[in-house]
Amino acid sequence: MSEKQITLRKQKIKKDHTKARLILFLSLTVLILLAATFARYLCPYDPYEQDLMAAQKAPCAEHLLGTDRYGRDMLSRVLVGSTVSIYGSLFLVAMVTVLGTTVGIFCGWKGGKADTILMRISDLFLAFPGLVFALAVAGVLGGGIQNAVLALAVIGWPKFARLARGLTMAQKDAPYMMAARLSGSSTCKLLLKHILPNIAGSILVTAVLDIGTMMMELAGLSFLGLGVKPPMAEWGSMISDGRSMLQIAPWMSLAPGVAIFITVMIFNLLGDTIRDYMDPRIRNTKQ
Repeated sequence: MSEKQITLRKQKIKKDHTKARLILFLSLTVLILLAATFARYLCPYDPYEQDLMAAQKAPCAEHLLGTDRYGRDMLSRVLVGSTVSIYGSLFLVAMVTVLGTTVGIFCGWKGGKADTILMRISDLFLAFPGLVFALAVAGVLGGGIQNAVLALAVIGWPKFARLARGLTMAQKDAPYMMAARLSGSSTCKLLLKHILPNIAGSILVTAVLDIGTMMMELAGLSFLGLGVKPPMAEWGSMISDGRSMLQIAPWMSLAPGVAIFITVMIFNLLGDTIRDYMDPRIRNTKQ
């Protein structure tokens, strides 16, 4: 077997392995999303029903993850909290991705004063530590999950704007773009049919990898009291509720903490696998 054949065989094995990982993590992601969607129907108990006689009950057959200080079932609250934590993060990432990509494509394509002004604004946002700036914005806007999402959106869009701008500038002077211009394509067609499809892969990978980060930052704002309002279940606020009882009822913080850990890990592994799968060296391997 020649050296070239050995190299191609190794590339094919790597591609098959990456595809298997992609299917695995996509399946786990779908399961998490389904659990968050139908959380209300999966709860063994009412997540908001208080039973002081069963307060701070340790995990057992009746309550698999124990109960909190008000006797509410922790498993039910973790399931219901997943809806806010996961879909809030997904909505947030979708918002900053669309906004940042739109701004980045506009700046990269037009250039000039508009590009300079918008990029200096993005530099201003990037100059501050993200979560600290989000705390300031959320504090001004007041509490609530909507204001927490808005505060994180304010600090999240510059990263995507910078990425989309750089990719657009790299693509707009490519030979195929010159040919498209000569064929009489309008600016809108050039952007939507040529620029956007060619930069979408990198944007998608960055967005998927950003889900875990946004989820932790959203949980951080809720932990500090700037997210959801009691008694709504959300993983960050649940950790905050149980932090004063780590000595006597650690499951109150551990249950939502482990849920965040597992969910963030799966989304990060999915993002890494998508990035590997979209690597041209893997995609172009002959079957």
